[in-house]
Amino acid sequence: MQKNELLAHLSVCVEKGKADKATPTPPEMKDQEGAREITAQLIEMDVAPEEILNGALIPGMKRIGDLYGEGKAFVPHLLLAARAMNEAIVLLKPYFESGAVERKGTFIIGTVQGDLHDIGKNLVKAIIEGSGWEVVDLGTDVSAEGFIKAIEEHPKAHVGLSALITTTMVHMEQIVQSIREKYPDKKILIGGAPVTQEYCDKIGADFFSLRPQEAAEYLNSLISSTHPT
Repeated sequence: MQKNELLAHLSVCVEKGKADKATPTPPEMKDQEGAREITAQLIEMDVAPEEILNGALIPGMKRIGDLYGEGKAFVPHLLLAARAMNEAIVLLKPYFESGAVERKGTFIIGTVQGDLHDIGKNLVKAIIEGSGWEVVDLGTDVSAEGFIKAIEEHPKAHVGLSALITTTMVHMEQIVQSIREKYPDKKILIGGAPVTQEYCDKIGADFFSLRPQEAAEYLNSLISSTHPT
């Protein structure tokens, strides 16, 4: 295949969750090369890592994110897409770390104190990372101090808080307040099954959505507003 054909195929692999040749899904792509093999081929062809990211990975993740928002794809599809994208990202990571590929910015994300659920957080992480951002994943059961320490290490980063159950959602307010005391202008995104726009407004967070793709779009809009064309 030529470069453009490989980029297009890689984008489809991400959208369909075809991580590598051994991945059995989707059935119509069984025994075909997946995201890992195709990314390796593109690197061997000296295709710029930024072109691989912007020309294949980001479009693939955007399509599956849009389908999820339209109710035409579901959590398992997003998880498969995230796995496929990660196979490519692993090969591209040395270029990110060297500065050869410029990230859009940094996003800190974690599930709040008392909550050990991470599926929602991982979905948002995958979509945002697939949109060209560096993601600092703090994991689960993260306290206000944990978020603040991460902000100190990444002062220009935006922050995302996740909670899956009502009893832990209440910690979001305390964490947002703690962040605001030290970083009053920090952009804070919140999400999770029990979270609502009303709660977002109440605790003073900046953005809420149940759709991971909308979180990525919001972050991208911050770049646009900072660097108008």
